[in-house]
Amino acid sequence: MFYYVCKYVLLGPLLRLLFRPRIEGLEHIPADGAAIVAGNHLSFSDHFLMPAMLRRRITFLAKAEYFTGPGIKGRLTAAFFRSVGQIPVDRSGRGAGQAAIEEGIGVLSKGELLGIYPEGTRSHDGRLYKGRVGVAAMALRSGVKVVPCAMVGTFELQPPGRRLPRIGRVTIRFGEALDFSRFEGMESERAVLRAVTDEIMYAILGLSDQEYVDLYAPEAKALDQQKDQQHKDAKGKQSPEGKQGEPEVGRPAEGAG
Repeated sequence: MFYYVCKYVLLGPLLRLLFRPRIEGLEHIPADGAAIVAGNHLSFSDHFLMPAMLRRRITFLAKAEYFTGPGIKGRLTAAFFRSVGQIPVDRSGRGAGQAAIEEGIGVLSKGELLGIYPEGTRSHDGRLYKGRVGVAAMALRSGVKVVPCAMVGTFELQPPGRRLPRIGRVTIRFGEALDFSRFEGMESERAVLRAVTDEIMYAILGLSDQEYVDLYAPEAKALDQQKDQQHKDAKGKQSPEGKQGEPEVGRPAEGAG
């Protein structure tokens, strides 16, 4: 009940007013029956914008951290995600991926729409990263089609780290549903899972026009952070001779007095 109140009364109208979303390819979302909607993930706003624009209800697998935050803010966030039917998934531990797959198949078995971000996390720099094979496992085991989706413009309005989004226009594109029935019975073959996932990511790339990076997002972020640190270290070593380690003017050196 709260899902529809939020979608049509509270959140939906506000999102339409602030972001004036342009929707393309909505006809590719099936009117009924199970399907997976697989999209890029650029912003926290993605969680709300795309579901608010669909005619059907969609359930996302949300990271467990959204349900376990401390304080009043944490409790409100958890209550909101539960009320709109989102499912917490613990991404830690060796069985995390399999648990997420089973949760997703449970949603699909009820004939519902399942939303998933194959990258597994938000892009830290707006580029599209290598997809996790869980989306392929769900598609092959359930036999459902996958609708690729691209959010365009949400990174610029609310990049990671920005609490409140800027006001601006975004585009949400849905592509033709991908049918993987040719791989029936091959869901345990790693090479097939990788091929299916790459096909999904390629379809998302075609809709989003992002730059693609053939690395998992956390790996790429760690490399970028390492490069930034190396750059800072190099700049520190290039400081003028005799200046490094001198106290600031007007402040006593450490231990003085």
